[in-house]
Amino acid sequence: MPTTPEPTPAPASPPASRPFQVDLRGIVDLLSRSIYSGPQVYLRELLQNGVDAITARQALPGAPPGAIRITPALGPDGELVFTDNGIGLTAAEVGELLATVGRSSKRDVLDLPRTDRLGQFGIGLLSCFMVSDDIRVLSRSAGGAPPVEWVGSADGTFTVRELTDGSGLTEIGTQVRLRPRAGEGELTSAAAVLDLATRYGAYLPVPVRVDLPGGGEQMISAEPLFASTFALPSPELMALGKELIGAEPLDAIALHVPATGTRGTAFVLPFAPSPGARQATRVYLRGMLLSERVDDLLPEWAFFARCVVDTTGLRPTASREALIQDDALEETRAELGATLRRWVATMANRDPVRLSTFLGVHHLALRALVLHDDELAQFIVPWLPIETSNGQTTYRELLRGGEPLRFAETVDEFRQIAAIARPDAPVINGGYVYDSDILRRLPDLIPGTVVETVTVTDELASLDVPPLAERPAAQRLQARAEAALRDLDCTVLVRSFAPDTLPALHIADAGVLRRLQRQRAKEAGSGMWASILQRIDDAQNTADAQHAPAGETVGAAGQLCLNWRNRLVRALAESTDELLLARTVRVVHVQALLAAHRPLRAVERASLTDALTDIVHLSAGLGADLGDLPDAPGEN
Repeated sequence: MPTTPEPTPAPASPPASRPFQVDLRGIVDLLSRSIYSGPQVYLRELLQNGVDAITARQALPGAPPGAIRITPALGPDGELVFTDNGIGLTAAEVGELLATVGRSSKRDVLDLPRTDRLGQFGIGLLSCFMVSDDIRVLSRSAGGAPPVEWVGSADGTFTVRELTDGSGLTEIGTQVRLRPRAGEGELTSAAAVLDLATRYGAYLPVPVRVDLPGGGEQMISAEPLFASTFALPSPELMALGKELIGAEPLDAIALHVPATGTRGTAFVLPFAPSPGARQATRVYLRGMLLSERVDDLLPEWAFFARCVVDTTGLRPTASREALIQDDALEETRAELGATLRRWVATMANRDPVRLSTFLGVHHLALRALVLHDDELAQFIVPWLPIETSNGQTTYRELLRGGEPLRFAETVDEFRQIAAIARPDAPVINGGYVYDSDILRRLPDLIPGTVVETVTVTDELASLDVPPLAERPAAQRLQARAEAALRDLDCTVLVRSFAPDTLPALHIADAGVLRRLQRQRAKEAGSGMWASILQRIDDAQNTADAQHAPAGETVGAAGQLCLNWRNRLVRALAESTDELLLARTVRVVHVQALLAAHRPLRAVERASLTDALTDIVHLSAGLGADLGDLPDAPGEN
């Protein structure tokens, strides 16, 4: 294992201790408790100092390639050694390491520009006091000055001395030595150092080598695949996305904001995130990990994506673990949002199957957000799937026709209306979560759009009555059918509607549906609870009757609308067998209930069984077993 020889200082008079120009203990406490997320950031700060020093040396002619080496502390008395071949420091510069801290206000101290290399070096060095009581810095300047030693202590003092030629570092650069404080040795161990160096510095433009305990070294250096422009994402990039979000991404979207030097990839989640989940974007600043959980880089509506980006133009906060809210960040956020919008539009035009998969996963959250986010609503609403009486479609397809958008408020109303809606005037199902609210917003989002609410009563009133010549026969059928259903409390109406193959509809407005729910609750209840429900039901039925429109004859269990165009209905109208008509009408009634997705009451289940039994007996010439069924019209 490579080791760095301990330099032998030249004989000299003991250096005089000088106090820091700040309250060191207070600064360290501020860094550890309020600024940095934890003591592990000491290695990030050392890496950043090393990269800055190497960058400064690269500006000089003939500079060698940059390199960083870390030797972890071995054993309880071991020492961590961090070495870079950067520009190095002179004695005068070392003396000024913490001068900026001493002269500045706290706000200035913790928000130094990166161009102030010495000031940043000093602040980064202070983070090492979170794992060590003493910091030793050995440095040789590229300017040719003698090597220098700086030793700082947690008691608030430091010493600076020059070392004679040959007694300090033999190579240009800087070496930081840390002897871990008791209880903090784990953070300077080989395993922790390798993990932290990989976490923070995997994508640095400078190779980082970590000496291994058993000999040899491991180099940490990787290309940021996520920051490359790609036509199709590579398997390696998708593997990174899987590591980031915990599952295979639906897609990977290349991100690029030239104005702020931001490049990266957005991975589309293959699952709907929990309502309280944050965006958790991983951000690198010039290859150094800034944070794995930046939650304000994407627009709020982009909940369906997790990103990993590298940036050169965005400014970090004092802790270098978040981004400063400024115009550059706002511009970047807007550009990233525009990229995600283009991705949706491109999918819609070129890969509707993939768009359908995306919306199938995230449609509920998208619908919720468009109610409050105009930016999201303007580009996502046209592609949202919607159920209509003509089948599944999108808002975009409906709006192309230029006709008013007609929708039913509830799923139950939609099911009733959809069966008789004309193909040229489809009805939208507004009963699913957020759909009715989105439809009401459409006129504001898309000027010129007309939206209308449709009810069962409206559609029933628009149905055609039988031709005048056939009206007497239709009225007789209506009376005969109503008599057959009198024990089921269902009225009958005869109208003409399409399709001809549909014999009947069961119509139930909101009041009827509430009555049916109360009846089912009574059937499920018992004892005192059933008695209470009965009194509630009686009182509500009385109130409904008092407020019902004049002439309304809808029964408590709804209304059966027979289709005069249907062959079965016309055959019933011409039949003279009252018993067969009564049993058939009861079967048609139950069929209409099932078609409307309405649960059957006990009395309706029994009615179906008895009616079918009688029809079998009649067809076999055995005579009907009348049981508890009501007599057919004209029976004694």
